[in-house]
Amino acid sequence: MGEDTKCITVVFAQGTKLIVTDHALPAPVLTVFPPSSNELKSNKVTVACVASDMSSGFAEMHWLVDGSVITSGVITGSAAQQPNKKFTSSSYLSIDSCEWEKDKSITCNVSSGGKQASVEINKSQCIE
Repeated sequence: MGEDTKCITVVFAQGTKLIVTDHALPAPVLTVFPPSSNELKSNKVTVACVASDMSSGFAEMHWLVDGSVITSGVITGSAAQQPNKKFTSSSYLSIDSCEWEKDKSITCNVSSGGKQASVEINKSQCIE
């Protein structure tokens, strides 16, 4: 945060943290990774989404396939603090390889610090 930004952090019991700031928080920066070429030969493929430069260690990460929310086959890690004092988190979606081959739209949505970001990927965007 810049020199002109005021930030107050209060920690309650059991690690509950309230952060109050007068600075508009930026949206997370998202990077999505397609399945590896080795994975494409199997029955399941994994798409990875990394959210970085989050102002808060608390984030909600969701996956959509062709606009429908997917909850099965999702693994989301805890946020970790980066050297710049911001946070990063990752989420992985495992789907049947036939879904990937059908060129379905796969979207990673992330909400953190009151800001939302999304990134979309599909097979046709990837060079094989």
